Amino acid sequence: MESLILPIVLLVLAIAILFAGIKIVPQGREFTVEKFGRYTRTLKPGMTLLMPFIESVGRRVNMMEQVMDIPRQDVITKDNVTVQIDGIIFIQVMDAASAAYKVDNLNFAIGQLAMTNLRTVVGSMDLDEVLSQRDAINSQLLATIDHATAPWGVKATRIEIKDLQPPPDIANAMARQMKAERERRSLIIEADGERQAAITRAEGAKQAAVLEAEGRKEAAFRDAEARERSAEAEAKATTDVSEAIARGNVQAVNYFVAQKYVEAFGKLASSPNAKTVIIPAEMGSLVGSIAGIAELVSANRQGPGGPGSSAPSGRTGVPKTGG
Repeated sequence: MESLILPIVLLVLAIAILFAGIKIVPQGREFTVEKFGRYTRTLKPGMTLLMPFIESVGRRVNMMEQVMDIPRQDVITKDNVTVQIDGIIFIQVMDAASAAYKVDNLNFAIGQLAMTNLRTVVGSMDLDEVLSQRDAINSQLLATIDHATAPWGVKATRIEIKDLQPPPDIANAMARQMKAERERRSLIIEADGERQAAITRAEGAKQAAVLEAEGRKEAAFRDAEARERSAEAEAKATTDVSEAIARGNVQAVNYFVAQKYVEAFGKLASSPNAKTVIIPAEMGSLVGSIAGIAELVSANRQGPGGPGSSAPSGRTGVPKTGG
């Protein structure tokens, strides 16, 4: 029994030493290996066997992208305005050995570097530039810090200004300036709207005047055309009457005289100033003229040389004298 104790103890000790030499590196991490305190190699994610009591794990380095806060600080701008500013920086370790052995307390060193360069960049700009050019500040800081952390095996991937607060009096002045600018823009927009409305109304009035003038022109043209046709008809009638008179047709003379007589009597009857219409004593002549017109119309219907040379039977009219 005592002879079995020693082999069992040796076996357990060997298993313990074996398990002590097995190292498992999780994903996103890298371990440095030291041999008697000296860096020898870097372990990648996975399982690795080390030499017990000779090799050991030195530093456990996070290889994933990390976010670091840039503490809030007061910075004086180029125009002597104090602003409070803070931000964040994204970093990623690219070389585990350099990050582990070339700088002590990597995160603290990067934070101090970011604060110093932030004061430098903001101090070289006026307040208006600081407020309006955050992208320029971020780009300049990123280039500076990335260059400074390259020897440490670290890459700065991104920098953002989180908050930037000017003094209260400056903030109030900026608010009043912004309000005045918005009111000015509102007045400009309102004036432009009124001007455009006035232009539109003027264009509408102009178009209406043009259309009205064209309508009056068209009406005048039609009126002149109607008067011209009336004059042509009257001239033709006068010509026909003249030709009839020249041929010795007395009925044409009666028609012409009766027409003028009726027109004159119609104007007298339609006068707005006349309250009483006096019928002239020659009204019988008007009736005789009308009878002559009727005989003229009948004669024209029957044709020349026809039976229209005498009044039709049964018609009351002026008797025609024999030749």
